[in-house]
Amino acid sequence: MPGAKVSIFIRFKRDLKTHWFIYILVLPGVLHTLLFRVSPLYGIIVAFKDYQMMRGIIGSPWVGFKHFEKLFQTPHFFKVLGNTVIINLYNILFGFTFVIILALLLNELKVKRVKNVIQTAVYFPNFISWVIFAGIVSQLLSPSGGALNVILSFFGKDPIYFLGEAKYFRFVLVASGMVKTAGFGTIIYLASIAGISPELYESAAIDGAHRGHMIRHITLPRIKPTVAVMLIISVSNLFGSNFEQVYNLYNPLVYETGDVLSTYLFRTGLIEGKFEMASAQGLVFSLLGLLIVIFTNKIISKLDVTGFF
Repeated sequence: MPGAKVSIFIRFKRDLKTHWFIYILVLPGVLHTLLFRVSPLYGIIVAFKDYQMMRGIIGSPWVGFKHFEKLFQTPHFFKVLGNTVIINLYNILFGFTFVIILALLLNELKVKRVKNVIQTAVYFPNFISWVIFAGIVSQLLSPSGGALNVILSFFGKDPIYFLGEAKYFRFVLVASGMVKTAGFGTIIYLASIAGISPELYESAAIDGAHRGHMIRHITLPRIKPTVAVMLIISVSNLFGSNFEQVYNLYNPLVYETGDVLSTYLFRTGLIEGKFEMASAQGLVFSLLGLLIVIFTNKIISKLDVTGFF
């Protein structure tokens, strides 16, 4: 065993000397992960203690699963769980599909100037903070003078307070999220499409295939690995939520359908000062997220994501 350890060390030292530049490139990411992802895991034990600030995390008394039992007895916990899952399922169903279709449509544009203008318009919202973007959404949906309500009034409809009625709020979250983040996804899919050999399209055109056939039998099969990776990433957020988006758009009138994990944690931990409950909530949702990612990854690994439709 000591000899094996020495051998591993020698190989690592040799590899480090040969590929030192790659290790330097990786170092910032490793340090970021250790400092901001791994070291904060120490705080998980707060969920198992009756936290007292003056005594610190270590000195606080251990209470086991007391906070978890209390959490599962809280009716609002299951409401938040349902809201988070439903909103994210809508995001996957509509947002995930929308980005793929948008990338395919952008790829089909042949007039370069028009394509550049549309791509810029699609990418631009991704560079705006949610604080500003939420303000724009609020103005567009305002019941008094908002663009959407002006259109509705033109057709004789009464104004709708989209941000104040619970039944509309999920639609607002999904739609605004699609517009805000579509640019990032299209960049990834367009990069994947750009790697497809043009000879395949030329051969298909010679055989008489139209653009629809090419998309179905050439483009889509060859971006399936990218689709699979993006799907896993999307599913991993099934029990997560965009705090900035929801916090800047929601209000107590829409808690019934719009209160999600991140906002519930914010109120529980920082506003109410229940750090133990907030830690327990975060740990439960993190474990659920981990399980769903493992499950999704196993399903996708059994599928042929490199073959053809």
